[in-house]
Amino acid sequence: MHFSAKDGFHGEGNSERALRRQIMEEIWENEDSKTCPIQSDSDEVEAALLSESGKPRQLDVPHQMCNRKKPYSCNQCGKTFTQSGSLATHLRTHTGEHSHRCDVCGKTFNVAFNLIRHQRTHTGEKPYSCEECGKSFAQSGLLASHRRSHTGEKPYVCTQCGQSFVNSGSLAKHKRKQHVGEKPYSCTDCGKSFFESHTLTNHRRTHTGEKPYSCDLCGKSFALSGTLIKHKLTHTGEKPYRCVQCGKNFRESGRLKVHQRMHTGEKPYSCDQCERKFGHSQHLKDHLRTHTGEKPFSCDQCYKRFTQPQHLKSHMRTHTGEKPFCCDLCEKRFAHSGTLKVHQKSHTGETYLNQSSVSPTAVPSIPTESSNRK
Repeated sequence: MHFSAKDGFHGEGNSERALRRQIMEEIWENEDSKTCPIQSDSDEVEAALLSESGKPRQLDVPHQMCNRKKPYSCNQCGKTFTQSGSLATHLRTHTGEHSHRCDVCGKTFNVAFNLIRHQRTHTGEKPYSCEECGKSFAQSGLLASHRRSHTGEKPYVCTQCGQSFVNSGSLAKHKRKQHVGEKPYSCTDCGKSFFESHTLTNHRRTHTGEKPYSCDLCGKSFALSGTLIKHKLTHTGEKPYRCVQCGKNFRESGRLKVHQRMHTGEKPYSCDQCERKFGHSQHLKDHLRTHTGEKPFSCDQCYKRFTQPQHLKSHMRTHTGEKPFCCDLCEKRFAHSGTLKVHQKSHTGETYLNQSSVSPTAVPSIPTESSNRK
């Protein structure tokens, strides 16, 4: 998209023009490339050029802005800026400070064009449509990335490993995580650091208790928009992710991905102490406690401790008397699934570890603090 500096915003007042100019200053200061932002296709530029009616307008910003020196440097990540005010705006990405507030939901942003872009989530406006499949987007940058799903183009290449990406943001994220290990975004409350600014924003809600995403069906609120989306599926019963091998459906793509490892036998998570492999990252975390001896799950009634939450859950039934596992032949109930399986063999006549010596109501042994002491 190209804009003529001489045309300006027709019919626009001086105050609005000044705001748009300020936004363009912010955009240029945050551009990683040296390309003139007035001639770029970034979604931030698109946001800056939209009128209140959502129609694109032409920008009254001189091209000389693109040729300025950048004497102001961030002491945390080294990024440079033409103005001290722009550096101050950038520093908010490290501190998590946000000064631009949405008057609909109260959400805040560190720069003005992010607020303009966010406001479309309330209006539902998606002015950018793909000419190939008709899919619409709220941001032109998302449309540009989507188009590459049709062309297969991945123009952003990592100079260190050669991996390619569909957009510059994915490349920058890859470099921080895989090559640099840099986490430039730090929480001012606890000091925890993150690779991305939006992850810091989400983390800060653990301190503030903010839950800005509410379910319009039951009123339950969530800290993350993704969690709200998953929650809504519990109302509809929808499970849109299907395993092509066995037909099982899942609410989340991540659960489908983990499930598919049962078919492929893939175990990508390895223990660095005994080389045992696991198909799920949580299973590796649980396993590592067998090496460290850590038992973070404690019974609040007898203070026995356990390495895994399911062991604690099973133990709690000894206090509550709950017996959730029912025999479908005689309706006898049991506290543990393993005990139910032993009992069911009494109906079939099948032996199980010397059936006569096993009580049908025996409770399987669960590891405790005392039983593991040497």
